[in-house]
Amino acid sequence: MAKVKTGAKVPDFSLPSTAGEDFGPADAAGKWLVLYFYPKDATAGCTTEAQEFRDLADRFRRAGAVIVGVSRDSIPSHAKFRDRQSLPFHLLSDADEKLCRLFDVIREKTLYGRKFMGIERSTFLIDGSGVLRREWRKVKVAGHAQEVLEALRESR
Repeated sequence: MAKVKTGAKVPDFSLPSTAGEDFGPADAAGKWLVLYFYPKDATAGCTTEAQEFRDLADRFRRAGAVIVGVSRDSIPSHAKFRDRQSLPFHLLSDADEKLCRLFDVIREKTLYGRKFMGIERSTFLIDGSGVLRREWRKVKVAGHAQEVLEALRESR
């Protein structure tokens, strides 16, 4: 499958969600979709990022957007993370990396001298028609959720 590009319609997908049923773009039809990819549940950076989106969730909702987080973690791991952080949005499990590869977020990383393939922290803003409007790659967590909210407000 070709990688998604800014200005193009995002192909349909469906992934297991903490909502208890699969989630796909049709579940956000008519609303903006903030799709953020993060490396791992309950790690420092990922927790901070989730908390920043959580703290701005009402503002995103009022701006007509749905927030969804994606990582390779399992639904039980996501559910635990979501409950511990009181996240008011769903998390999707992309264990087979299909969505990660569609959005081209799998990258070689190095940790303690060991190289491995992992998710590069990235966020995508998709309009109510399913067209990718903005993307952020190699995201630095601090202030990122606010930056996405401002971009959403400007795009509407």
